[in-house]
Amino acid sequence: MQKINRITVNSQIHFGKPCIQGTRITVQNVLELLAEGLTFDEIIANYYPSLTQEDIQCCLLYATALVAAEEIYLISAS
Repeated sequence: MQKINRITVNSQIHFGKPCIQGTRITVQNVLELLAEGLTFDEIIANYYPSLTQEDIQCCLLYATALVAAEEIYLISAS
């Protein structure tokens, strides 16, 4: 299994948003491109040539870990 240790948070870079280690590329930017339907290869070729497929996979794993840790409280509509 991939590790998410490639994701770092530094208050001096993008106001503390999670970034891929050694870059100023935010996890959010990568996830938005994936949500638009771009492939890993398209993201690397057209937007962030310094990234690897493993970097992009780590963004997905990081987002998954955040959702898994989130507590959701539903309010019934009555």
